[in-house]
Amino acid sequence: SMKNFKVILNPHGGQNRGPRILKKIIPLFHSSNVKLNIIETNFSGHAKDLANQLDYTNYDGLIIIGGDGTIHEVLNGILSRQKKSDIPIGIIPGGSGNSFMHDLGLTDPISATKSIIKGNLRKIDIAKISLNHIKKYAFNIIGWGLVTDIGISAEKWRVLGESRYTILSIFEVLRYKPRNAILILDDKKIVDDFVFVIACNTIHTGKGMQMAPKAKLDDGLIDVIVVRKGVSKLQLLSILPKVY
Repeated sequence: SMKNFKVILNPHGGQNRGPRILKKIIPLFHSSNVKLNIIETNFSGHAKDLANQLDYTNYDGLIIIGGDGTIHEVLNGILSRQKKSDIPIGIIPGGSGNSFMHDLGLTDPISATKSIIKGNLRKIDIAKISLNHIKKYAFNIIGWGLVTDIGISAEKWRVLGESRYTILSIFEVLRYKPRNAILILDDKKIVDDFVFVIACNTIHTGKGMQMAPKAKLDDGLIDVIVVRKGVSKLQLLSILPKVY
């Protein structure tokens, strides 16, 4: 029987990898009797709007061709719908960071496509973050401190291409000052100066660094990595570029 999938394609992610990947995988879907309805994103936040507004009646799945950023947008769009939807989401890696796909062992677009065609379904944990009355959802990581500073700079400097994370990690580490925070974990309160705190649902972050080696996608838990003040800038410089 014919299957229908909606496809959200980010044409700009990972040096415009998306459209090239699409060309390669279309024949696989067609030969497996799958019809694709492709929508390209045109601006930041577009994938979220689409996931939130699209009508999924008569569709068997929603496919994302993009990286962690596109997945993040789509999940937030779906989870903030007025009328809840339980449409399965298929992911074909096409971004500059595909940490989630590293966890699944599906970093190759062809094997990801084959897995989708087979209908291999699994449930994953999602974290809900409440921030000044805004609810957001995370599927891989929630960062605070230095790691987010680097991420924010990297968005502004996309023009530097793939090496931007390494360059910006060095820059942010050099000008960094630890910040005071109250961290509450399982009702235990820790007050200190922190360099960064990162809560991981995935083992991998960014380009495939194993930030949380014991993390599991579906264990109902989040793995928290805490770096307090006292870490030297040299140590940070040896770790952070690997994260990205």
